[in-house]
Amino acid sequence: MKIIMVIVASVNGKITNGNPNIYSWTSKEDSVHFYSLINNHNLIVMGRKTFEAAKGKIMLTPDKLRIVLTKNPANYNKKSVPGQLEFSNEAPTKLINHLKKLGYSKLLLVGGSKINGLFLKNELVNEIYLTIEPKLFGKGNELLETVNLEQDLKLLNFKKLNNKGTLLLHYKVI
Repeated sequence: MKIIMVIVASVNGKITNGNPNIYSWTSKEDSVHFYSLINNHNLIVMGRKTFEAAKGKIMLTPDKLRIVLTKNPANYNKKSVPGQLEFSNEAPTKLINHLKKLGYSKLLLVGGSKINGLFLKNELVNEIYLTIEPKLFGKGNELLETVNLEQDLKLLNFKKLNNKGTLLLHYKVI
């Protein structure tokens, strides 16, 4: 399965600034890029914290499955919509094997630092889209939760998204 991770971060590698509304500091151009990826993928995986921060913007459709990884999926039974919004506590490798059996071949990973680290540590990520916003934050979550990881990447493409200096980097995971 091809897994594409998408991340937006400050110049110093923070993916949050203490405000759960990521759109309070990310650019319009990054939003356009992000939603084009969402529109082009029928399988999206995120963590619980990402879901909680974004749930007001998630529009469920029968052609798109979103899976939220959480330690306690039973806490979300009332929010679950089979085939559209599901909650799981499966380990990443087990989840991917399950999804392959269902016929999925491509996954967009929109998690936070913990989920990103888990998928990278398990060598499941094929590509990374990383938007760098011209901001510095003294607090907030890091790009990756501290995991024992060393990973080489190859830059496939880069693009300046706006006059402020927002950069979009596209990497292949080697």
